[in-house]
Amino acid sequence: MFSIPIRWIMALLLSFSFIYTTFAQTIQLLDRQTLVPIIGLTYHYADQSGVSDELGNITLRFQKGESIHFSHVLYGKWSLKAPELQTALQQGRVLRTEQAYHLQQVTVISLKQTDEKDQRIMISDQERLHHDAGAILNQNPVVNGIRKSGAFAFDPVMRGFKYEQLNIVIDGLQSAIAACPNRMDPPTSQIALNRIKQVEILKGPHALRYGIGLGGTINFVQEDPNFSSPNGVYGRYSSMYEHNGNIWRHEGRVGLSGENHDIGIMGSWSAGTDYVDGEGNVVPANFRRGTVGMYGDFKVGRRDLVQVTVNRNFARDVDFPSLAMDLRSDDTWMGSLRHTRTFQQRNLLSWTSSIYLTKVDHLMDNLLRDLNPRMSNARVPAFTQNYGGRTEGLWKLGNGRIYAGADYRSESAQGIREREFLMGPMAGRVVLDNAWQDSQIQKLGTFVNYNLPLGAYMFSVSGRLDVNHAVGKDILPEFEQANRASQVTQLNPGISLGLKKDLTDELNMSVWLARVQRSGSLTERFINYFPVGMDPFELVGNAALKPETNNQLDFVVGYKKEKIQVEFNAFAAYLTDYITAERTELTPRIASAPGVRQFINIDRALKTGVELNLSQYLGWGLQQQFAFAYTYGQNLSLSEALPEIAPLDIRYALIGNHLDSKLHTALRLRHVTAQNRVSALFGEMTTPGFTLVDVDASYAITSQLALKVGAQNLLNLAYYEHLNRPIGSDRRPLFAPGRNFFVMVSMKFP
Repeated sequence: MFSIPIRWIMALLLSFSFIYTTFAQTIQLLDRQTLVPIIGLTYHYADQSGVSDELGNITLRFQKGESIHFSHVLYGKWSLKAPELQTALQQGRVLRTEQAYHLQQVTVISLKQTDEKDQRIMISDQERLHHDAGAILNQNPVVNGIRKSGAFAFDPVMRGFKYEQLNIVIDGLQSAIAACPNRMDPPTSQIALNRIKQVEILKGPHALRYGIGLGGTINFVQEDPNFSSPNGVYGRYSSMYEHNGNIWRHEGRVGLSGENHDIGIMGSWSAGTDYVDGEGNVVPANFRRGTVGMYGDFKVGRRDLVQVTVNRNFARDVDFPSLAMDLRSDDTWMGSLRHTRTFQQRNLLSWTSSIYLTKVDHLMDNLLRDLNPRMSNARVPAFTQNYGGRTEGLWKLGNGRIYAGADYRSESAQGIREREFLMGPMAGRVVLDNAWQDSQIQKLGTFVNYNLPLGAYMFSVSGRLDVNHAVGKDILPEFEQANRASQVTQLNPGISLGLKKDLTDELNMSVWLARVQRSGSLTERFINYFPVGMDPFELVGNAALKPETNNQLDFVVGYKKEKIQVEFNAFAAYLTDYITAERTELTPRIASAPGVRQFINIDRALKTGVELNLSQYLGWGLQQQFAFAYTYGQNLSLSEALPEIAPLDIRYALIGNHLDSKLHTALRLRHVTAQNRVSALFGEMTTPGFTLVDVDASYAITSQLALKVGAQNLLNLAYYEHLNRPIGSDRRPLFAPGRNFFVMVSMKFP
């Protein structure tokens, strides 16, 4: 009685099975850089779901009008609309760039490591509103900043290394150098954050792919292209108000995307006035800062990607109370062009070449100062220019990866100080001081980086060789009297070795060794009687400086389980021919200067320290983060503390994710200890410790509209950072802002 229906049912099942296998299609998910399969990726597509296999493959039936949703711990969450999925099915693959995943619309310092010891800061909408990229780096206790203004020019210091001891680049190449001799415009201040997706903090001298960073490399990574089908328009706009300093910030971007193009324009504007410290005292902090730019990413065929970016930065009337002058104008052009070709079914996976140009036009003077009496008018128009190129290939040999290539960079600076005397026997005269002496440094380098997994081990080796040529094209007689040379060529080799071992599924350990050397900067070689140090002494360059060498060991222990990640890092850097400055008998150009120092090499110095990062999911939508960093610096030749070393910095954050990820909250604590290890040689002052409390909350009103409110320095503490430069001849501290409330609105479309 049931035989006929059963036969029908069996026939129908076989038909559906045939239809499924006939119309089911396979897509392979691959890493965009390495083309390695993405294993364990989950997907949801209409009524279909699953996990990618060991080849990165998923199989599905195309359904018209449906979007597919992907999720992976290392590649984040993303979706493809029906037309994009149809294109992917035709091509047979989807490429995705690895990224650090964060749960909330607030900054999270990721514990997913790039080289096990390094860290990433993901850039949120609030960070993109910052007018100075250096300010966001201080979210990580490893990085502090030298501040000469309360509102501008946060010059990063990492593990006690500063200025040109750090390699600061965009996408591993583009950079700028300060036109102002006093670094009112450090490289980080020229980086527009509109299209930056993350900051890689590469600790130690191991990242030789990107140049020589004696103490580390800070790499600002731009967003990936936003190709789509069909063509579409997208954009965002964010605005924030801070009550302490009456600061308004605005940032926006509009783009047009298609199957083979992603082009757009972007801009930002910030302005503020004097702020009030925790004791109610007014601190000069006027500033105006803006950026406009454009970008274009173009797919040329299936294998070629061309990317172009142009930015125009400008600043006006920025107060620098700890210096003798203020920034009156700063105009910068930054442009880059990049080409990437990918290859299939061969050892060579990709080849990338890029060029860049940066020009800075800077003016500082003392005309904003209310001086009574005014002895002289002073101004310094200064100019710097950077340009260069880089070419790099990526090979896959067995289980290993090799990056190899070459790069070239040119840095040049010109600037003359003009002093018009208004009183005394020199009244009416104008004196010109050639600060930069039309100096230039050219660097030509070649590099290789090899990473090889060997069972439970990961082996890494990097090498680099740079030729460094420096010349002063307009050397003055007084500089020649203090120098034996005006140009020099030096060879700088570097090597780094790393070995990581997985002790268990949760615990790993790694050791990194490096020996790297770098030549002196334009300032260290060619600055001409200018007070650019931490005290009023004038400084004279030394073109014959030997390259300083860093011999460094990093020891890292990491632990990762389902709800907790911990990383401990200890390092020791033994430095030879360390570049510092010593007092001379030379006569200063300005009578009020206490004397003249000249840059020299000292035989030995030491920097060592420890760092810890912890992230733990507590349940109920709560996550806690704990971090600290401490560095000890010693001049071994003179048995004295090295100057400008930040004290122990401890951070704790309790972050909440509620209401289906619509509400995000954060409570942040920061404790900094007193710094009593200071350099008497440079007149460095001790600083007291402090504890700060910040709170914020954001709510997604709709999928396109979000609101965020918060308070910084909630307890209205009067404090200042150890690396802040003092104000005036009486060396008053440059206090940070007191309690500051802020509100922010961000909109995105579509």
